[in-house]
Amino acid sequence: MSKEKLNVLVTGSSRGIGFAIAKEFAANGYKVILNGRDENSLKRASRELNTDYFLGDVSDPQIAKKMVKYCVSEFGDLNALICNVGSGKSHQPGKENNDEWKKMFDVNFLSTTNVIESSVKTLSKTKGSIVCISSICGVKPINSAPVTYSVAKAALNFYVHAYSKYLGTKGVRINSVALGNIQFPGSTWEEKLKKNKKQVEDMLKNEVALTRFGNTDDVSKTVFFLSSDEAKFITGATLIADGGQV
Repeated sequence: MSKEKLNVLVTGSSRGIGFAIAKEFAANGYKVILNGRDENSLKRASRELNTDYFLGDVSDPQIAKKMVKYCVSEFGDLNALICNVGSGKSHQPGKENNDEWKKMFDVNFLSTTNVIESSVKTLSKTKGSIVCISSICGVKPINSAPVTYSVAKAALNFYVHAYSKYLGTKGVRINSVALGNIQFPGSTWEEKLKKNKKQVEDMLKNEVALTRFGNTDDVSKTVFFLSSDEAKFITGATLIADGGQV
């Protein structure tokens, strides 16, 4: 199959890391379907990439099912799925409550499992691949990182490892990328740099082997590699992309 006929769905892709991933796939000849909750942002992103989008919150399993059904009916079976929905904005350690735990699992775990479990049939037909965007907070405790976020991402990493056994019987690969500190316009790190540049620079120097932030290009190329045939013997893995922090 030529690359012009390959389809990829990227959730949480109207801006930032998700949009950069979508752009990388588009540059490599894929038909990209974007997803997000803000229609204005999605419209801008779809115009730039000349592609379609599905508006909806995939933490709702019914919305996830409708989205996958739409993709298949409009574009054909999916060859790749990138699950990028997530947020690290939560209460600080010791301030958690039941509502926040539920919210963080909805955003950082169920938003991914809902879409994956709705996509198994179409990905099985194409022997496709899945990449989930995770965090090093789910690999090792990070100072000041919200516990709710960290535990949800740890669950996601374990899900990828455990579910790969089942998906492998369908010919589908699944991996996650545990990201470190990624800077881009609108990121939390951009805000922290404005507040205390020296503190951030000291953190990079003391904690990150490469002493720098990652960028969206670092992420998008890593994700594309894991989705491609260049990584066809890799599944159930969590690839750490953090500049050597953990």
